[in-house]
Amino acid sequence: MSSERDESEQNRSAPRSGGDPPHSRRLPNGDTFYTPDANQLRREIERRSAVPLVWLHNAPRWLLPATMAAVFVGGLLLSGVAGAVLLAVLAAFFGWLAYLAWPNLRRGERTMRVIVVATLFGLGLLQSGVF
Repeated sequence: MSSERDESEQNRSAPRSGGDPPHSRRLPNGDTFYTPDANQLRREIERRSAVPLVWLHNAPRWLLPATMAAVFVGGLLLSGVAGAVLLAVLAAFFGWLAYLAWPNLRRGERTMRVIVVATLFGLGLLQSGVF
């Protein structure tokens, strides 16, 4: 575990190439973004997800959690369709990330992601006034 920590510290402190913006982070080690031996649907989703994932990776570290927190709180505070849409968007975002990570997850990690997505969709249904 400490070797992983040492490696990540080295990656953070490694010099950037001249064209990188000051807030960008190095991508993780590896040859590809894609799952080996994946079916056609997964390949296409991973291919289309590559640019947004790199953008999210290069965004300031505070942006994603702050945005997710704002969408979540907004979804809970707004009643009716507006709140339901915000919670559904957040659930879809978490579902997208879970789908991309799925092959590398253990059973407990998969279960937790399914629970989070289902809970967000359930809260969205409650906010919509259907129940």
